[in-house]
Amino acid sequence: MTDVNKEKNIRKIQSAGKMKEIMTTYYIDAKTAEQTGKTVAWITSGGPVEPLIAMDVIPVYPENYGAMIGAAKMGGDLCRRSEELGYSGDLCSYARADIVCSMVDGGPIGGLPRPDMLICCNNICGTVLKWYEIQSRYYNVPLFILDTPFCHTGYTEESKQYVRRQIDEYIAFLEGVCGKRFDYDRMKEVGRLSIKGQELWQKVLDTAINKPSPMTCFDAFFHLALIVTLRGTQIAVDYYESLLEEMKQRVADGISAIPNERYRLLWDNLPIWYRVKWLSEKFAAHGACLVADTYTSAWCGQLKYMDEDNFLDSMAEGYTRIYLNIGVDEMIKIVLEMIDKYDVDGFVMHSNRSCKPYSLGQYDIQRAVRKERGIPAVMLESHMIDERSFSESQAETRIDAFMEMIEQTGRKK
Repeated sequence: MTDVNKEKNIRKIQSAGKMKEIMTTYYIDAKTAEQTGKTVAWITSGGPVEPLIAMDVIPVYPENYGAMIGAAKMGGDLCRRSEELGYSGDLCSYARADIVCSMVDGGPIGGLPRPDMLICCNNICGTVLKWYEIQSRYYNVPLFILDTPFCHTGYTEESKQYVRRQIDEYIAFLEGVCGKRFDYDRMKEVGRLSIKGQELWQKVLDTAINKPSPMTCFDAFFHLALIVTLRGTQIAVDYYESLLEEMKQRVADGISAIPNERYRLLWDNLPIWYRVKWLSEKFAAHGACLVADTYTSAWCGQLKYMDEDNFLDSMAEGYTRIYLNIGVDEMIKIVLEMIDKYDVDGFVMHSNRSCKPYSLGQYDIQRAVRKERGIPAVMLESHMIDERSFSESQAETRIDAFMEMIEQTGRKK
């Protein structure tokens, strides 16, 4: 083994292999549900999954599958085919790819398993409403929509009551589709595991506070999968306990995510899934480690609203006040807190044409970051899984200029 390969092996996160095993088992379980008599629900990434877990329903996430499509570099072709069917190229690339995958059995693992129901929560965007309506008609299965009011600056008592009533309607919907009563005692245990998993995920992310950081946001993009797909299960808790121990050991052994960390950066928005490796290597070549991001931290940002002893009530607030369902001023506060927490030198923003709620307001956030913290920012433009929208030469030029600005500030670690 060469010295270069030895170094790569040392920096490799060993838990990745276990993650792949868990996700393979998860998808096999979902793909064989029809033969085993299990129930499958498609659910939006920001939707309350815990009641599904409590009812022994297998949750499947089209957005998570969209990330797989992007990583496999299949997004451009699938999006093109959706446009040939009449869908606009300005639509979310996740939605375009998912809709056409159902029609042609395309994408990784031969497409997603047929759903028995669809659960749609509009706390992430409005696109999911039409997206899930289309899929509900296509598969001829029932659809439940959970409507969460937008929280510009806070959470009113009226909003609390409105969303909480819908949680009861959600439970009644599940009872009707599944043909059995809801187990509230099981729900308490699922809620406990959900909160525990989120706490562990936050602790994993917080190991990046260390200098040098034992992980990058690109690592976090990969290890996020379980807190999305299996939130509320013992499997997720066990995995993140193991991953946290590995991160702590890397810190103790002085193993850094990248060689010679000199600069620390914060990423905003979803990953550019088909260029994760290229971006990781590009920034690492400048001695820059992306130590945190607003995307993966969103799956534990609701912790401050969650109550293990009153999970269903607190769940209503937690799922309403997620990162994409708050005003720009609130987003700015969170970004500034992350800049201070992780001691970053620059801000990398993905202007994601697929995700309007995430991208709208980014220039306001950029101005606030420059004014309040005096650090430079760079904007990279693309769709998250449609590689036709990405210009590598343009991104490279912008990153090089951005890193030169950081170097000129003299803020070397």
